[in-house]
Amino acid sequence: MTEPLSVTRFREYLRIETVQPDPDYHGAKIFLENYAKEIGLEIDHCSTVPGKKWVHIMTLKGTDSSKKSILLNSHIDVVPVYPEYWKHPPFSANKEANGDIYARGSQDMKLVGIQYMEAIRELLATGWKPKRDIHISWVPDEEIGGHEGVELMLKDHRAWFDKFNIGFELDEGLANPEATYRVFYSERSPFWIKAKAVGTPGHGSAFIKDTASERLHKFNSKVFEFRREQENLLESNKDFTIGDVTTVNWTSTTGGVQPNVVPAEMEAVYDFRVTPTLKAEKFMDMVENWARDIGGIEIEYLQKTLFQGMTEKDDEYWQVMKKCFERIGIPYKMEIFPAATDARYLREYGLPCIGFSPMIHEEVLLHDHNEKLNEKTFLRGVEIYKELIKDLADF
Repeated sequence: MTEPLSVTRFREYLRIETVQPDPDYHGAKIFLENYAKEIGLEIDHCSTVPGKKWVHIMTLKGTDSSKKSILLNSHIDVVPVYPEYWKHPPFSANKEANGDIYARGSQDMKLVGIQYMEAIRELLATGWKPKRDIHISWVPDEEIGGHEGVELMLKDHRAWFDKFNIGFELDEGLANPEATYRVFYSERSPFWIKAKAVGTPGHGSAFIKDTASERLHKFNSKVFEFRREQENLLESNKDFTIGDVTTVNWTSTTGGVQPNVVPAEMEAVYDFRVTPTLKAEKFMDMVENWARDIGGIEIEYLQKTLFQGMTEKDDEYWQVMKKCFERIGIPYKMEIFPAATDARYLREYGLPCIGFSPMIHEEVLLHDHNEKLNEKTFLRGVEIYKELIKDLADF
């Protein structure tokens, strides 16, 4: 059986090794330029890091460019792999007999960019012309925070972005092993916190008081007490998803020089993901109060995200999406995204944003070994985007 062209393009894109920490952005640029030409879209580039990193925006002109346009966003980069744990080489885009396509980026999020493009290809083949301009953006470095991608674009190239007259953005979502599509109207804020404990040093054979390790232990106790509270909150509320609570993981520790020396300093790093229903200022006050109560603890924010905006449920663009879902009969649930995406920068810029990746009956495998997506899921997503893009562009 001949493979659909859309699946072929998807697999070609998956084979470009845009893997952190050294993504092949040049190879992706060539692919995207050729792809835009193939479908008949304009393409413009913004070099956020000259000669190394680009934001690419493709455009399909509408019949009324005075109306606010639609932005369909996807990131180009993918996270690192451990090839020895994969069933197939992670950049081979190997397709098994049942249609499962194995590749890094198959869920996160190369599928969405290709689905946008193939939906537009199929719409154009019917003679359709959108009312609003449609833009498809391809951005770098989302997987490492977007600091030299969307964040830098909006900081240093605002005029370039403003010219696209965007009114609404679609971004990434998550798979669901069940039969309901997941729709994200906000996301949790990443706070990466280093706690440095300073205490009395000495010989490892003595009962030394107020040591750095003792103080760090007390701080850890506060962290894990808070974690248990949040876990209990999630488990006790049947309507909650993980995005409705704040998670924390202790991710690294440093300190000490040799076994018989009590160190003067020890450090621990924590990855907090703060739900937007817990205000960032209140969260930081809580952490800093822990440090003050214990004494000898210095707090450093390796990353903090103060903006906690949400797309309102009465937003006109979301209402168009909602009616589309209801018209074509797909079940959905609205959630807070558990991690961070580029949508946070665009919400802060002033755009309503919705996260959505059309993957049901699929195991959640982003950042995991053997990331895969079934061909039928991919093709169904193209059909869904045909309806969504048409409705959003024509209202």
